Amino acid sequence: MFDKLEALIARFEEIMNELNEPTVTENQKRFRALMKEQSDLTPIVEAYKEYKKCNETVEDSLAMLESESDEEMREMLKEELNDSRKRIEELEKELKILLLPKDPNDDKNVIVEIRAGAGGDEAALFAAEIYRMYVHYAESHRWKVELLNVDEIGIGGMKEVSFMINGQGAYSYMKYESGVHRVQRVPETESGGRIHTSTISVAVMPEVEDDVDIVIDEKDIRIDVMRASGNGGQCVNTTDSAVRLTHYPTGIVVYSQTEKSQLQNKTKAFALLRAKLYDIKMQEQHDAEAQLRRSQIGTGDRSEKIRTYNFPQGRVTDHRINLTLYKLDKVMNGDIQEIIEACVAADQAIRLSRLNQEG
Repeated sequence: MFDKLEALIARFEEIMNELNEPTVTENQKRFRALMKEQSDLTPIVEAYKEYKKCNETVEDSLAMLESESDEEMREMLKEELNDSRKRIEELEKELKILLLPKDPNDDKNVIVEIRAGAGGDEAALFAAEIYRMYVHYAESHRWKVELLNVDEIGIGGMKEVSFMINGQGAYSYMKYESGVHRVQRVPETESGGRIHTSTISVAVMPEVEDDVDIVIDEKDIRIDVMRASGNGGQCVNTTDSAVRLTHYPTGIVVYSQTEKSQLQNKTKAFALLRAKLYDIKMQEQHDAEAQLRRSQIGTGDRSEKIRTYNFPQGRVTDHRINLTLYKLDKVMNGDIQEIIEACVAADQAIRLSRLNQEG
């Protein structure tokens, strides 16, 4: 581990020297790559420098204890020694986590697709509530939400909704939301007061940038334009602005109608299609690495039931990590950070354990 850390320190110094060159901004692509690498390495370098400093403090305190006879001074040195040793243990754990291989998609924007599952109108209502939950969560991070497509039902529910979240590190958090979400509650339409169970599925896909090798051949695509349907403003519903793409090789159909402009809807539809094709590619890679897929929380099976929202008990349970919180109202208002951080910690613990076994 320490050889690797020393190599990273040397690399960090190389990057800083290059960034200090007056001509560095002439090649913008290279400049952005260097800035990103510097940003990624900074927390590791800072933690390792603190680790080395704490080790020096331990050595100095031990040396001074050997020659110090004043009892009060000895107590101060012992306290400093204990504090430094404790911090060294903490930093060792931090550094192991920081050195874990990073998901290359973590810094990307995400495309989220929510679909109503079992439960009819109740599932569609829950899909709309989960959509609003993610909008509030994104706003708490100052991320921007951009609606791509929505298929609404008259009572305020959504059969399906796709949207993009633009924000630094959005995928690193949102990837833990992929899977089946289950709701248990008494529907407003239920006169007997019986609790119903409904489900929705959430798919979280990283936005695909232009440098990613996803080729869409024109002959593999059918593009249909039409008048938007459902709820919308007059301009949206009176022009042929909606766009539907059909991708023949995969059978994927995407639809965008949220913009007044056909061109804007086409751009959004292609962004969604690229994300879906990239997602298939990633799933195939994970399937090829079956053990890796089983050991990761954030990239599990889309059919896996990950969370239950129980309204009568005000309870939310994440089944992957056996976490139960009794703050359903706050969660439905976007306060899901505690759940996501617990997923991150569990994921890191699994990966560290696997790394130690391999080591």
